[in-house]
Amino acid sequence: MNEHTLFVCTTCASVWEKGKRVGQSGGEKFLERLQTLYDRAELQHRFNLQAVECMSACDRSCTFSLAAPGKYSYLFGDIDANTETLEEISSAVIECAVQYSDKPDGLLPWSERPKPLKKGIVAKIPPV
Repeated sequence: MNEHTLFVCTTCASVWEKGKRVGQSGGEKFLERLQTLYDRAELQHRFNLQAVECMSACDRSCTFSLAAPGKYSYLFGDIDANTETLEEISSAVIECAVQYSDKPDGLLPWSERPKPLKKGIVAKIPPV
């Protein structure tokens, strides 16, 4: 079983009417694109891709997180899943997840992260 996980918030960038979500959220679109790239690159041996109902970073949506036991965890935000840049951003997220899985401590220095992910870190959490 793989210990590395890329979590994606599926509630991010939702449209709400009368307390109910309407249509597909930006987070769901983001996850679909990531899933396609993940499957195509056959990355199941590197990390798990997992949907999360809410990551409580609504003012920074869309969000995703990288986590593994004994490593730093990261929460990224400000991913615009409703633009033409979704392909570029999704590719950068997959590249970053591979980098993360390669790092013994999980540290992702700014200089090594893909360009679209040099900004947008909401949190860097030390290992337990």
